[in-house]
Amino acid sequence: MKLRSYPYTLELRHAFTLAAGSRTTTAVMMVEVEQDGIVGYGEASMPPYLGESQASATAFLSKIDLTKYPDLFLTEGILGDIDSIAPGNNAVKAALDIALHDWQGKKMGYPWYRIWGLDPSKTPFTTYTIGIDTKEAVRRRVTEAGIYKVLKVKLGGENDREMIETIREVTDKPLRVDVNQGWKDRGFALRMIEWLASKGVEFVEQPMPKDQPDDIAWLRAKSPLPLIGDESVLRLADIRKAIGVFDGINIKLMKSTGMSEAYKMIAAARALGMKVMIGCMTETSCAISAAAQLSPLADYADLDGALLIRNDMFSGASIVDGRVTLPEGAGIGAIKL
Repeated sequence: MKLRSYPYTLELRHAFTLAAGSRTTTAVMMVEVEQDGIVGYGEASMPPYLGESQASATAFLSKIDLTKYPDLFLTEGILGDIDSIAPGNNAVKAALDIALHDWQGKKMGYPWYRIWGLDPSKTPFTTYTIGIDTKEAVRRRVTEAGIYKVLKVKLGGENDREMIETIREVTDKPLRVDVNQGWKDRGFALRMIEWLASKGVEFVEQPMPKDQPDDIAWLRAKSPLPLIGDESVLRLADIRKAIGVFDGINIKLMKSTGMSEAYKMIAAARALGMKVMIGCMTETSCAISAAAQLSPLADYADLDGALLIRNDMFSGASIVDGRVTLPEGAGIGAIKL
């Protein structure tokens, strides 16, 4: 059994700006698990706000010894041991989880959506993300998003209303708004949401900081639009804290430590009557294809991460007429180019 890893830097097609800042690259760590001539691929995407880096990922991976596991199908035990090595490090844990799932699926000869018994025709439309930018740039981004049925708009900056009004000059497509914790005052947040409701917005994601749950709960009780939790909900244990605060949750593999826990989070959210979004960071088609395997279980998808980069080293899940389309290959279905 071999475990390999190497750093990689994603180059974004456009500067990506949200409430917390702007960047043109994203650091990732690629992981490979090999046994019996089969290679499983995984990826850790580490945008700055996660608090992980290629150096921290390398340090964490140095503590992993998969040779002690005679059976790589003992998923719960292996992932449990990995999780216990150190707190946090969710993205690099996700890379190992994805690589393990990819190896297992290839060994069995099936994609994970089939192993889970999911219907590939039930995948949702994905949003295409429009970052905070100038009016001219926003118009260009909307034009580039021609095939996409729904747009995701980043707000929480100084020009929120201008962003929406500019988009509405160009298209009447449904919009979903992501504030990334950018609104600090609940009264202001409510006034903004009331205005957004008149502009064809379907829901608002993470309107206020994660350390203000009481304010978000107050906002939810008065909001004309559903609220979706993102930064407030990382892993399975966080879902209980979202009850009464959010109407749904955005599950990302880089937050949840991978496919195994993401699957459990979907089941828990459904049991609590919450909506489910499958989201992503800026990622290659490796991690996007892994997340896409879960997409038939979701109400909403935001899986455009690979479309936002210039140097994707994988092919896999694709977007056809705006809808997430699952690859046919075994495992996660990602093919290294």
